[in-house]
Amino acid sequence: MPKLKLLAAALVIGFVQLGSVQAQTDAAVVKSPGKAAVAAKRTVTAEVLSVDPATRTVRLKREDGKTFEVQVGEEARNFDQLRIGDKVTMTYREGLSLSLKKGGGEATSVEETPSLERAPQGAKPGGTIGRQVRVVADVVGVNHKTKMVTLKGPEGDTVDLKVEDPEQLANIKKGDQVEAVYTEALAISVQPAHTK
Repeated sequence: MPKLKLLAAALVIGFVQLGSVQAQTDAAVVKSPGKAAVAAKRTVTAEVLSVDPATRTVRLKREDGKTFEVQVGEEARNFDQLRIGDKVTMTYREGLSLSLKKGGGEATSVEETPSLERAPQGAKPGGTIGRQVRVVADVVGVNHKTKMVTLKGPEGDTVDLKVEDPEQLANIKKGDQVEAVYTEALAISVQPAHTK
């Protein structure tokens, strides 16, 4: 687990630096009675300007021309495969789905499942890191005037959610449960520079 957290921190820092401008973002929302889901994807590309094997530092140039450095940890395989001119693509995906469970009955809970895939030995560096968090909470209050639903989680904490859709709000009753599933993943791939 510590390696996963270190890699996640390194990838997130790199993504923030890469993604502060000129990212391509796609988003989608789907609704049906008792269910709602939203998903988004953001993609950013940068070019490798230099590679320092001694410090495992890579200098990159974003599509807007700005440059920055990223120090790549030992847990990232195939560092020696990086070359000047290679294209680094980072894709961040996240999604949230909410499902109403009429009548409840399940124990409230929080479950987190991490995932990690690294590039095979000898290939260009890359991989995917992600997690899925599933929460089951009790509906302990519904206020139709304010359009607020109060949920109580497994540790006794409560949260108020505003439900704008009148059809969805009319379907929610005290004693029901809401299941929320949040997923996020960051994928990094490296494509070789074009040779002439």
